[in-house]
Amino acid sequence: MSKSAQRLNRLFDKLERKIPALAANWLARLRRPQARWVRIPLGILLVLGGVFSFLPVLGIWMLPLGLLLLAVDLIFLQAPVNMAILRGSRKWTSWQRSRRDRKKAPH
Repeated sequence: MSKSAQRLNRLFDKLERKIPALAANWLARLRRPQARWVRIPLGILLVLGGVFSFLPVLGIWMLPLGLLLLAVDLIFLQAPVNMAILRGSRKWTSWQRSRRDRKKAPH
């Protein structure tokens, strides 16, 4: 298993711990090797839904989720998806800290 694949698995494990149990169970099922025939079409549909996020019901949230599912099987996507997740989580953490610090600061 490549370094990118190992990192992606760790990120999936972390995500499974953070989301509700029902969603985590579905994600665990989708990560199994035999679920490849479900994972790839679902990933493509989610990416397409993310591209058409300007339509009602569809949302931009579909794009990263679709890319994440596709990265399990498409090796060339693993490194870019890993970097995007790491950068996004760092920005999210720093945004949360700055927001928290603003609330604590005296007016």
